[in-house]
Amino acid sequence: MPFVFEVPKEYGYVLAVATSTIFINTYHKTLTYSARKASGIKYPNSFATPEQADKDPKAYKFNLAQRAHSNFTENHAPFVTALLIAGLGYPDFATYAGIAWVVGRFFYAFAYTKYGPQARTTGYAVAHLGKIAVTVMAVLTSYRMVQAASK
Repeated sequence: MPFVFEVPKEYGYVLAVATSTIFINTYHKTLTYSARKASGIKYPNSFATPEQADKDPKAYKFNLAQRAHSNFTENHAPFVTALLIAGLGYPDFATYAGIAWVVGRFFYAFAYTKYGPQARTTGYAVAHLGKIAVTVMAVLTSYRMVQAASK
């Protein structure tokens, strides 16, 4: 027997937050490209060598931008997956938690790239709280849907 559910009318806000993550990725790409160009690190090298980064502040900045972008890509897919699931059960709260993640990721990228690893803490904390919230809501939404399907 098919399982039917309605998408909440507020789900558009959840989709807007998910879409906004594309712009955070673009911001990361811009930071990384600018730092790569300034450092002279050529493709296909993903990072400056430790020796290059120790000698050249521009190479070090490139490594910062590249690592911040890598961290974003490591977290992006799990976050968006949890957000889209959480939004089915808790569209308003998922939207707010998603906004926290997006804002936190923006500040993470900015601070990490400009000031180094020690400056990423605030952005990370804000983003992490948003991620924890959408993950919990995704688990609860999934549980409720499984319970409804088993009746």
